[in-house]
Amino acid sequence: MRRRLRRLVVTVVALLTAATTLPAAAAERSGDRHERPSHGGLSAVIRYTEYGIPHIVAKDYANLGFGTGWAQAADQVCTLADGFVTVRGERSRHFGADARSDPALSSAATNLSSDLYFRGVRRAGTVEKLLAEPAPRGPGRDSKELMRGFAAGYNAWLEQNRITDPACRGASWVRPVTSLDVAVRGFALAVLGGQGRAVDGITAAQPPAGSTGAAPEGKPGADATARAARELFAADNADMGSNAVAFGGRTTANGRGLLLGNPHYPWQGGRRFWQSQQTIPGRLNVAGGSLLGTTTVSIGHNAHVAWSHTVATGVTLNLHQLTLDPADPTVYLVDGRRERMTKRSVTVPVKDGAPVTKTQWWTRYGPVVTSLGASVPLPWTTTTAYALNDPNSVNMRASDTALGFGKARGTDDVLDSLRRTQGLPWTNTIAADSRGHTLFTQSQVLPRITDDLAERCSTPLGRVTYPSSGLAVLDGSRGDCALGRDRDAVQPGIFGPDRMPTLTDAPYAENSNDSAWLTNADRPLTGYERVFGTVGTQRSTRTRGAIEDVAAMADRGELTVRDLQRQQFANRAPVGDLAAADAARACAALPGGTATGSDGTTVDVREACGVLADWDRTVDTGSRGALLFDRFWRGLTEAVPAGQLWKVPFSPADPVTTPHTLNTDAPGFATALADAVAELRAAGIALDAPLGEHQFVVRGGKRVPVGGGTESLGIWNKIEPVWDSARGGYSEVTTGSSYIQAVGWDGSRCPVARTLLTYSQSSNPASRHYADQTRLFSGERWVTSRFCERDIWTSPGLRVVRVRER
Repeated sequence: MRRRLRRLVVTVVALLTAATTLPAAAAERSGDRHERPSHGGLSAVIRYTEYGIPHIVAKDYANLGFGTGWAQAADQVCTLADGFVTVRGERSRHFGADARSDPALSSAATNLSSDLYFRGVRRAGTVEKLLAEPAPRGPGRDSKELMRGFAAGYNAWLEQNRITDPACRGASWVRPVTSLDVAVRGFALAVLGGQGRAVDGITAAQPPAGSTGAAPEGKPGADATARAARELFAADNADMGSNAVAFGGRTTANGRGLLLGNPHYPWQGGRRFWQSQQTIPGRLNVAGGSLLGTTTVSIGHNAHVAWSHTVATGVTLNLHQLTLDPADPTVYLVDGRRERMTKRSVTVPVKDGAPVTKTQWWTRYGPVVTSLGASVPLPWTTTTAYALNDPNSVNMRASDTALGFGKARGTDDVLDSLRRTQGLPWTNTIAADSRGHTLFTQSQVLPRITDDLAERCSTPLGRVTYPSSGLAVLDGSRGDCALGRDRDAVQPGIFGPDRMPTLTDAPYAENSNDSAWLTNADRPLTGYERVFGTVGTQRSTRTRGAIEDVAAMADRGELTVRDLQRQQFANRAPVGDLAAADAARACAALPGGTATGSDGTTVDVREACGVLADWDRTVDTGSRGALLFDRFWRGLTEAVPAGQLWKVPFSPADPVTTPHTLNTDAPGFATALADAVAELRAAGIALDAPLGEHQFVVRGGKRVPVGGGTESLGIWNKIEPVWDSARGGYSEVTTGSSYIQAVGWDGSRCPVARTLLTYSQSSNPASRHYADQTRLFSGERWVTSRFCERDIWTSPGLRVVRVRER
């Protein structure tokens, strides 16, 4: 079969030598399917099928990277260019030092902070050193060739085409890039959960003035820091999450596996997915979604296996508390010996201003950091400082892992790729294959914090933060508190593959951003270190609802891809099932049918009681009462502590159905109800209005209704919308369901796959593919994947483009 596919695709490539160097948008304007090529070095053939999905064919990895870089630029040139400005440390030069930074590639609050960090990375040659490392510690040759080709393809598109997107049309900051720019972008994604989370704390870190106590000797409060760290690392507070489930052959109609992937990622900016198929005849044939600016398929399938990722609970950084030399706060002690911090002076050019030069301070453990976000202060005093260890700052292997997935013939090969390359920084992997096997593994790059090490080496602060959040704070003055090395780990200081929570061949394997514990409720995973996540603790409502749904599906059996599609758009609100009836009864019992709002106003809530009772507990665009419950629930959970929300508390013996029974006696209940009713009436919104009339996005000047709902309602089809009562309700989506895929097999050579990119391929309002899949998402419709050659060639309106360097 592989030889036959190779012959077919090679023949296809040979026949396409008359194709043109047009981008997708230009190809759409051309009435010819094949036109003359230009001349040059690297080249690729791109076949565009429905919804602007490119199927890229090339003879090797450099040429495949070229086609990928070209096709991404055709759809997303402005978003890509903005990200390259970020990783070159030039945001202050073009956009001003104090402006809000690019949130896609770090947590930096301002352009200046972002530039100081990324210019520091460049000055130290961090990424160049990683690229020079031999595999498996460094990226393999194929990955580096993809980077080289991607930069060339992006540059060729810029050279040969006119930008029509108003976001960057005519902008001086849209410039050619190098393969190093592409690599640094990959580095930025790798450290998002570590150094990227602490950019402001790294760039602001300065030694205290003087050396004899001129600076305050304050220490972070342990309990307050632990609470803040727990919130910082909680999945439901992140702008990325996901659901994924794999079903084994015992549960399906034909004995083959099924995979439903539903990642929740930002709808705008540089962490959008982009959909494609990548083919090197006889070597690689894979389809799926890639994060913008990356060279490989992140979540996808091939002919034999499908996989998805969910953001994992593993804490990808740790802190070392430094004991400083009282005479010099830039010197720290390890086993009584003095070690001087390394100074890294960085200069940033600034628009309409003088350049800014600041110094960063580095230790054997990593950079000195004075905060993890605004809520976790880590003050540098004359006696104490904190250094951040991020093992992903030496991990450039994610592309190698992805290439291994793309070549896999089953879940065993997926697991083998993870074991060989150890390249995933912050995600779990869920997979299913055509032979009916399933896989869940939390194989991610984590600091090697064992519970024993934390017990021996935690500082007083760490003794509070580690149990509660997984954030270890180790005594940096002791050499015996080093992280050590597992024999099967590709780099020091991380866990090896044998330590990863892994479940194989379960009837179902599901994750919704909680820990690995209840991947399958009948086969719980235990025995892993606290840094990976918790065991026996309360699950999110989204996890509970997902387990209920997929366990019932597995028990029912005879599953098909259509069942996966139904699950994606079931839009059941688990919190509605738990609380709506209780809320309606308590509403009806309010004296006089009124409640007092937070502003002291008396509100007639009698109509709301009936609306809540009649709500069907879903968040479809036509659901009546969903909006009222959503606004009520947001107010209630803000006002009532989690521990007082339910009458029946969480029980580790019954983790899927507890807690339950809404505590309607909580003081905030009536107030939240009154506020929700008053808010909707003030906005002119009927209490029983269909959700889609007031939850939408605007594309091309037209409203596109959007179903789904927020994290706190526990909905599989998660979206996080922006409330704007003046514009009629929820008028945009910040993050949520993104690249969705439902994949199975029927015994033929072609997988049975349905996909959906919720926000569409292009962010250019002038593109035909700016909102076409968004409208599909609104109507709960799918794209039929065209993976096999015969399906690609029979696509209506097929557009074939040959792109090459001039």
